[in-house]
Amino acid sequence: MEVSTTPRWNVDRPFLTGRFHQEIKVSSSNGRAHSADAASSLGSENPIGSYHASVQELLVIEDLLSALVGIEGQYTSIKRVRGKEGHFTFQIDSSMDLALQEMAKRIFPLCENFLLINQFVESRSQLKNGLVNHAFAAALRALLLDYQAMVAQLEHQFRLGRLSVQGFWFYCQPMMGSMHALSTVIEKAAADNLAGSAVLNLLQSQAKAMAGDHAVRSLLEKMIQCASSAYLGILERWVYEGVIDDPYGEFFIAENKLLQKESLTQDYNAKYWRQRYSLKDGVPSFLTDVAGTILTTGKYLNVMRECGHSVQVPQSESSKLTSFGSNHHYLECIKTAYNFASSELLNLIKEKYDLVGKLRSIKHYLLLDQGDFLVHFMDIARDELAKKPDDISVEKLQSLLDLALRTTAAAADPLHEGLMCCVERISLLKRLGTLKDIEVKVPAAVGDDLEDPISITGLETFSLSYKVQWPLSIVISRKALTKYQLIFRLLFHCKHVNRQLCGAWQVHQGVRALNTKGTSICRSSLLCRSMLKFINSLLHYLTFEVLEPNWHVMHARIQNAKSIDEVIQYHDFFLEKCLKECLLLLPELLKKVERLKAICLQYAAASQWLIASSISIPDPESSSIGPLGSEKSRSWRSRNRSQGLKVTADKSAAATDSLLKFEKEFNSELQSLGPILSSNSQAEPYLTHLAQWILGVGNEQ
Repeated sequence: MEVSTTPRWNVDRPFLTGRFHQEIKVSSSNGRAHSADAASSLGSENPIGSYHASVQELLVIEDLLSALVGIEGQYTSIKRVRGKEGHFTFQIDSSMDLALQEMAKRIFPLCENFLLINQFVESRSQLKNGLVNHAFAAALRALLLDYQAMVAQLEHQFRLGRLSVQGFWFYCQPMMGSMHALSTVIEKAAADNLAGSAVLNLLQSQAKAMAGDHAVRSLLEKMIQCASSAYLGILERWVYEGVIDDPYGEFFIAENKLLQKESLTQDYNAKYWRQRYSLKDGVPSFLTDVAGTILTTGKYLNVMRECGHSVQVPQSESSKLTSFGSNHHYLECIKTAYNFASSELLNLIKEKYDLVGKLRSIKHYLLLDQGDFLVHFMDIARDELAKKPDDISVEKLQSLLDLALRTTAAAADPLHEGLMCCVERISLLKRLGTLKDIEVKVPAAVGDDLEDPISITGLETFSLSYKVQWPLSIVISRKALTKYQLIFRLLFHCKHVNRQLCGAWQVHQGVRALNTKGTSICRSSLLCRSMLKFINSLLHYLTFEVLEPNWHVMHARIQNAKSIDEVIQYHDFFLEKCLKECLLLLPELLKKVERLKAICLQYAAASQWLIASSISIPDPESSSIGPLGSEKSRSWRSRNRSQGLKVTADKSAAATDSLLKFEKEFNSELQSLGPILSSNSQAEPYLTHLAQWILGVGNEQ
């Protein structure tokens, strides 16, 4: 907002504002200085000391009346103080009676304070100095009117012949303390060029310092009330409407208009919610304890306004933030506004935008709570996912995903349309290393070995995302979705390994009817079963011991949340806890698990060759003869039963060697994982169950 400026003529022509006493007098051509004969330079023929004491008293009183309003008298002059901008001092003819001089010098500080205050009022009334300074200057101007009324009364008494110097001093006493206290405040405010809340804090600290002088303290508290009225007006609009009406930048809440709400769904490091509105330095001392509440209240109202939801905190005469005092009524008004804004926004997001429904839908798809669509998708997208990430068509994957969603139970979910496919270019371990805000514990030995595998495919990099609109993006931001995707990638790859091992197990079951005695098939079957138990137990741990209980805890907390910030806190805590307990923040363990899964995939891919190399499977055409068969066929089977199941010794030996290699690698990795889990389970108790199972598999082996 462009701020108006004070007209230039108001600065170039100080006489228009009464600041004639600030003009530097040009010395006369003969260079005569003010001395004992000062009266000559002031235009007087005789020095004041040449008159009788009673006449001197009348002359001094007349000059003092002028000095009280900043005007030089016949025997008094105003001089600038060197090194102090805007400070003046009064001087008097040295030939004056000493007693009168002493009385005049006692009254001069009041005159100097008037000059200082008057100059402050004139300078701070300029538009550029802000609303608080304007209000403070207006309050000072009202005080100066009372001061000038006192001067007029003194002059009236003087004209009636009823005023002596002692009486003059007596009548000035009530104003001395007040003017001195205000001049002290003004000097500090002018020296540091204070504005806004800094002026209010200065006034309040000075009022506390004057606790022993009730009159002065009451005056300063009145000044605080007047100066804070404009500030409280800004505060009232913020806590009741969510609008910052601050043309001079005095409010303690700053708005960063460069941060847009759209960044929440696009930028992992989006700072919209935390930094679109933020606290500045210089919070008024009477609002320090509720500054965070005030910031949050306006933020909530602003969110509802940007949603097109017209809402305003109900106001009454008692809820006006016109002043603050010892009754703390303003604090009750702020608390009421916060409770209203918080409940309204929470109801809006829960009811109208169905936050819990969105979270449940994300749980179904990204946490594989309902995986029937995934089974169908993995069947129809198998060929596409087997390609390298750069060769995968995301559009084709998206169409296959839509097909899988429409042909499974997910079709009944109206929120499934927000689901999208995406393919990363790096492995899960490498992706974790790129997220700077996630505290990943990477040992030195592991940190140097996080490079992507050479044969990485879409099965390792495929992920799902979800379209989230404002205002749900406050809770389900790009950062939150990224964490969901990390968990999904781990689960998805585990599902893939499980499917491959199930295929290998089916191959083993297909040859059970054959005579496998003397072959390595039985040993292979045991290894396949151990691998299946490993991957199934890992999936069981991830889903039923980590994701499911943590989600129910989060769901219960969100239902009882009192504000949207609590919802964000519970949701973020849920994600952080799941990442940690899913081993994603422990690369040493995760790398071991990834290595075990890689061995399982290699074994599953070689299982058919291992079986084919261990036995000879009869020709399907020969085995398709009816149960009665011909005599010739029965005799052929009888002669070749023992020969049909044997193969050459070299193929059988190669298969046995390969099987032993797989078994050795799997057992070695499994045994090395057990101690790591056991040691970490002391610091991370959630690993206890997984560690017990791993050690159990090792014992079976």
